[in-house]
Amino acid sequence: MKIALINENSQAAKNEIIHTALTNVVEPMGHEVFNYGMYTAEDAAQITYPMIGLLTGILLNSKAADFVVTGCGTGMGSMLAANSMPGVFCGLVIDPTDAFLFSQINAGNAMSMPYAKGFGWAAELNLEDCYRKLFEGKPGEGYPKERAAIMAKNRNVLADLKGASCKDMLSVLKDVDQELLKSAISGEKFSEYFFANSQDEEISAYLKGLLG
Repeated sequence: MKIALINENSQAAKNEIIHTALTNVVEPMGHEVFNYGMYTAEDAAQITYPMIGLLTGILLNSKAADFVVTGCGTGMGSMLAANSMPGVFCGLVIDPTDAFLFSQINAGNAMSMPYAKGFGWAAELNLEDCYRKLFEGKPGEGYPKERAAIMAKNRNVLADLKGASCKDMLSVLKDVDQELLKSAISGEKFSEYFFANSQDEEISAYLKGLLG
């Protein structure tokens, strides 16, 4: 699995802590992590939480990533921005129980965490425990197990609702503020990681044209 990590500007200073916790857990499982930043609060490309929504939509719809790990001060802004994009199902994860239930019940493709609220002593241990509960099992197996079938049915219903209420990702990219989009994809490692992994030629071509 290709896992993308994205931090917004208010919590950029914690990127190394988050990246280390994530790689410690998922790399031994055979997953690959792509750290899209922000890397420090002083980065030239400043990613806001609305931009996280755009980036999450781009990465998942192009299949440049299979899962996105993100967050902000409370985790809520990034979650809302990500869920505004087509094909994105992002959960708010605060503790390992949230991570386990989101994986088993909702089987989403993105998670958002609070990196300011409640982020105190031993925060890195909570991060590792959350990532372990999220990625160690097969998603969508249900909890409790006897409700797995109805949970799967409801996930399909939700996916159909989202498909009916959202444009396709290329249309979104063409219709959003182009300066906002260009800023969102101007991170230090975006071009290196994205164009090597994207499986959608139309999205890739559009973003290449935007970047010049």
